Amino acid sequence: MAITKEKKEEIVNAFRKNETDTGSPEVQIAILTTRINNLTEHMRSNKKDYSTRRGLLGMVSRRRRLLDYLRTINPDRYLDIIEKLNIRK
Repeated sequence: MAITKEKKEEIVNAFRKNETDTGSPEVQIAILTTRINNLTEHMRSNKKDYSTRRGLLGMVSRRRRLLDYLRTINPDRYLDIIEKLNIRK
């Protein structure tokens, strides 16, 4: 269920703005999106796993807050990230 270290590094390299960037909103949103997609697949086959459901809802909320923050500080970056990650508005 957890993403591997290599996959996480790949995501960070794809969405970072400079060489030392690991915590910008875009990187955090991309990592959360990957984790959300993995847990969504898990929930399709394990419908009664309520603890995973709770964690999944928390991640979706955290991603939503980051997207709202990004939309307020820079709408262009917000539109780019939702387009790249194929996230609904």
